[in-house]
Amino acid sequence: MKTFLIKSGLVLAAAGMLFACKDQLDVKNPNQPTPSSAATEIGVISLAQGTVYINGMGNSTNGIKYNDGVPGGFWTGATGFHALMGDEIGEEAANQFGNQIGMPDLVTLDDGTKVTNPSSIPTQKALLRTVNVNAQGASNPLYYEWAYMYNLNNGMNSVLEIAGATKFSGDATAQAAKLNTLKAWAYWWKGYAYSRLGSIYYAGLINDQVGVTNGNYVSKEKLIEEAAKNFDLATTALTALGAGDASYTEVMKGLIPEFNRVGKGVILTPAMWKRNINTMKARNILANTTLKAMSAAQWGQILTLTTDGVGAADNVFTGRSNDNGDFINRLNGTIALKSTGPPASITYKISERLIQDFPVGDKRLANNFTQLAAPALFNTDRGNSFNTRWQLVNKGKGLAGVIVYSNQDVGAHELYLASTYEENELMKAEALINTGKVEDGLKSIDAVRLSQGAGLTAVAGTGLTQAQAQEELRKERRVALAFRGLAFYDARRYEFINNGRTNAVVIDKAGKLNTKATITYNFLDYWDVPDNELAYNPAVTGSAPIKNPK
Repeated sequence: MKTFLIKSGLVLAAAGMLFACKDQLDVKNPNQPTPSSAATEIGVISLAQGTVYINGMGNSTNGIKYNDGVPGGFWTGATGFHALMGDEIGEEAANQFGNQIGMPDLVTLDDGTKVTNPSSIPTQKALLRTVNVNAQGASNPLYYEWAYMYNLNNGMNSVLEIAGATKFSGDATAQAAKLNTLKAWAYWWKGYAYSRLGSIYYAGLINDQVGVTNGNYVSKEKLIEEAAKNFDLATTALTALGAGDASYTEVMKGLIPEFNRVGKGVILTPAMWKRNINTMKARNILANTTLKAMSAAQWGQILTLTTDGVGAADNVFTGRSNDNGDFINRLNGTIALKSTGPPASITYKISERLIQDFPVGDKRLANNFTQLAAPALFNTDRGNSFNTRWQLVNKGKGLAGVIVYSNQDVGAHELYLASTYEENELMKAEALINTGKVEDGLKSIDAVRLSQGAGLTAVAGTGLTQAQAQEELRKERRVALAFRGLAFYDARRYEFINNGRTNAVVIDKAGKLNTKATITYNFLDYWDVPDNELAYNPAVTGSAPIKNPK
């Protein structure tokens, strides 16, 4: 397709960090709209589009200070760090310390041999503290998600401010519909930004003003509360729209680039959008609570939300490549795309632990992966955990009706930006299983497998115990939601990052297959506030702790 992004993201960064000064920032980039030039209907819609698809999570690094280098933009760099820590992929390259972010402290092989992290900084926790200094600049991996998401939040603050003062075309009903559509868009993405920030950083900032900040850092829990608040405001705006009308559709066509409005990315109805919000709210509960700490009340909340969450027929927010690679690059613009091809020639290697979670006979494995004739071995001075026998293939192998994880043709790969049916259904399944409704939960697992063409015999009605159903659910999340940026959340809440994983498949430095290995990850569960921010915006008295005590 030849439809390109409107080059309109409002760049709100100054020399230094994203929020380098507590005064109003002076925005004078001639290639981007200023608040005054955006104060028209087309201007504010363009601003709202560019803030998401360029500044907030685009292929480029417009609006943030540094470039991600080898890992790439938001959907491969910031989310790639999650996939590394979630043990979906491995990385040999040292850019942004990618080869160490996902490196466990210890791997104990089948014969008892202990392989320690060979890095000069031998634990991931120590590494993240050592490199989290402003002087590291672009090499600080903690910087990126923070910068992208605060860029997104700040841009949406501009959208809300400008939209409220903009005269929209049409009669009073049309004008109200257009304003409420923009409000829903802005509050949705603000909720999204706070969700991601509160799900990875130990503390953060709440800011509803344009181009200014504060030094009052709040806890991750407060960030998640702020996400819920903004999601609720988005729901209120969508409710005011009713079923939607021509004005709603008109604005949405301006907000979502045409090349993204295909497949599941076709414009959502307001009702679909509200269900997407419910799924995101459920995710925030699940992702930020360990399994053993989940309460009956929380399972009840998740069940309520997912019962009215994304359905199989609902559209969602997606992204695709185009001829120019405006949003994502067709060859390497997502975790899956960047993991496609021979392991020796790509950045991200397929983890043996991901492959071992596929059920026997799963067509999703057969359609998407090829086992190498011999294991691919990498630099032993960077550990052994990312040695692999597996290659993710481009466009699948042609099995009818089976999900394809990676397609490098222009516009063919569908990137899910937020909520999906599969995630919603598996959260529902987990809530059901953990509240004693095991059979109902297993039916939801079967539904997801059917939708992805797994070709597996149903697990409902097979007499699984609750514990067995929980394990079936854990593995299904790994497989059905692979490469969607959720793996680390699961590794954290299942406490693999603390307690380790037993009976793990590992290829050692000699190429020998181990099937009973123990991996001691010992990863930091929530990251400290990036020093790139603190150097210019130190915490004021009364702020929440900015460093994880673990």
